[in-house]
Amino acid sequence: MKTAAEIRAAFLNFFEQQGHTIVKSSPVVPQNDPTLMFTNAGMNQFKAVFLGEEKRAYSRAASVQKCARAGGKHNDLENVGRTARHHTFFEMLGNFSFGDYFKKEAIAYAWEFITVQLGIDPGRLWVSVYEEDDEAFGLWQQMPGLLPGRILRLGEKDNFWSMGDTGPCGPCSEIHIDQGESLGCGRPECAVGCDCDRYLELWNLVFMQYNRDTDGGLTPLPKPSIDTGMGLERVAAVLQQVPSNYDSDLFQPLIRSIEAISKKSYGSSADHDVSIRVIADHTRAAAFLIADGVLPSNEGRGYVLRRIMRRAMRHGKLLDINKPFLHTTVTVVAEQMRDVYPEVLRSIDFIAKAVLNEEQAFISTLESGLRILSDEMASLKSGGAQRIPGDTVFKLYDTYGFPVDLTRDIAAEQGLEIDVQGFEAAMQAQKKR
Repeated sequence: MKTAAEIRAAFLNFFEQQGHTIVKSSPVVPQNDPTLMFTNAGMNQFKAVFLGEEKRAYSRAASVQKCARAGGKHNDLENVGRTARHHTFFEMLGNFSFGDYFKKEAIAYAWEFITVQLGIDPGRLWVSVYEEDDEAFGLWQQMPGLLPGRILRLGEKDNFWSMGDTGPCGPCSEIHIDQGESLGCGRPECAVGCDCDRYLELWNLVFMQYNRDTDGGLTPLPKPSIDTGMGLERVAAVLQQVPSNYDSDLFQPLIRSIEAISKKSYGSSADHDVSIRVIADHTRAAAFLIADGVLPSNEGRGYVLRRIMRRAMRHGKLLDINKPFLHTTVTVVAEQMRDVYPEVLRSIDFIAKAVLNEEQAFISTLESGLRILSDEMASLKSGGAQRIPGDTVFKLYDTYGFPVDLTRDIAAEQGLEIDVQGFEAAMQAQKKR
């Protein structure tokens, strides 16, 4: 079994031996990219290099990047806790070439790292390429141990990668692992690309060939480049042979601390498990966002952080935790990550205080808001209605500090939806007052 720390080290060591410069993770708050809410991929810090706007002393790089996905194009918030693999905070292993090597080497390096360095059986692996990328298809056919029929051609939705609506983009190739029927959905048509956990995407290799302009037009980049990304949490779960990322050593210390606080044991109730996973994930996000300078507020990044924290607090209530607790769980993260990300431990007193302030501000209104929402849902259901009115959603937001997605989450658990347009109308009306 490999620990997450061993996987990080093995990755950087392997690529250093292949002539890559090891570059430290950039902050989770993008330094000079106003188009991005949070750093959501390893390549963000190299964007200007890919565009040819900046020159670095190296043409090959590798990093382990701290990333957040909540808000904006990449938003995983509502899936967190309900699946084995969605996170608001995660680490991305990546290797990059800036006009140096291209598809041939990128494919060979990835295959060697996964099958030789990590020792994953090639017989469990599948590969997808962009349907028009004959070059990548041919290169994969040469990889030792990749079984015939395991290379799939998929369309633009699956195998053409873009940084955003504009910017560098190109065809990509993904390595998937078959985790076996026990983790599948059991449907006869289940295959790579299915939403179940059987075929898990491990690594995405992006062959950056184009720049997309505001009209959607593609122009070839001056020097084709490589950008790859592999989620550490997924690889750790696969190598540790556990069914979900939350069962890996990256999450276990946190989960044990939540069990101790809540007096509920993980694995004994499906509902409690969702709440424990949400709190574990959101604790990591809060610790890293605050360490990089974000504070809870009512706009922008600060509001995303507030939504993440309030969602975690509400899941604390579902575990019968009736006092502030997140300021305790963030210290577990700081301690666990001390060797890799010492900046979290360095500012842990500040982080814990900021978290406690937010908990104390929300704890009293959380109770009252939940009561109002519970009464509203009961009367709607008894009348056969399906939708919580916009003015109720607005009142919860305005008076009780309930972010809209929190109300939506709670409603969905009872099979109800919220009137988003009505909420937005109430917001506009308040602005005019």
